[in-house]
Amino acid sequence: MESLLGAYTAELKKRIRGWGADLVGVADIAALEGLRVEPLDLLDPFSRAIAIAVRLPRVIFQGIEDRPTPLYKAAYETANRLLDEIAFKTAVHLEDAGYESLPIPASQILDWEGLYGAVSHKAVARVAGLGWQGKSLLLVTPQYGPRVRLVTVLTQAPLDPDSPLENRCGECNNCRDACPAEAIKGVNTEHHYKDREEALFFSRCVDQTVNRFAKLPGIGTPICGICIKVCPYAD
Repeated sequence: MESLLGAYTAELKKRIRGWGADLVGVADIAALEGLRVEPLDLLDPFSRAIAIAVRLPRVIFQGIEDRPTPLYKAAYETANRLLDEIAFKTAVHLEDAGYESLPIPASQILDWEGLYGAVSHKAVARVAGLGWQGKSLLLVTPQYGPRVRLVTVLTQAPLDPDSPLENRCGECNNCRDACPAEAIKGVNTEHHYKDREEALFFSRCVDQTVNRFAKLPGIGTPICGICIKVCPYAD
C-alpha cells in the first residue's frame, strides 16, 4: 500500500505537471551538503528541494551550427518564464498547505564572473533523479537529453525524495568534439564532478558564451546550444 507521504508526493508532482512541467523530482536537502549556494544559509530552513524541468522543442536546435540563433534564445527565455511561473505556483500551493517554500529563479545570475546563481538547478535535478551530469556539465535526462531548462523550489513539505540515476554517457564524446571553444575535456564521472575544472576548461566556455555569443545580434545572453544539439539522447 502506498504510504501517505508517497501519495502526497505523487499528487504534488501530478499537479506540477499539470501546470506545464515535463519532469518533476524531489531531492533530500541533506544530499546537497557542500553545494555552493548564495546566501550561504539558503538551504538551512528547508528539508526538500523540488526539481522541475520543461523540455525545449528539438527543432529549435536544428538551426544551430556554430553559434546560437535568435530562435533558440527566444525558446530559452520562454522556457525560463514558464519555469518561474510553475515554481511560483508550487511555492504558493505548498505555503497554503502550511509549508514554507521558496522558488529560486530559473536563470538568475548573481555572480557574473563565475556565472553562479543562488543554487545549481542542475545539481538539484541530478540528486532529484531527473538525469545525470554529462561531460558538458549539463543535466542529461533519459527522455529529452540535455534539451531541458530547470528550476528549483526549496520547501519544508514532507515529500518522498527520489534517487539519482546512473550516468549513461559512457564513451560518447559528441559534446567534446562539437564544442567550438574546445572547453569540454571528455572526462566521465560516476556521480558528479568535484568542480567545474574537472570536466571543463571553464574559462574557455565563459569566453565563448559571454564575450562572443552574448554579443551577437539577437542573442544578448550567455548561451550556446551546440553541445545540446549533438547529444544523442532523445534524438
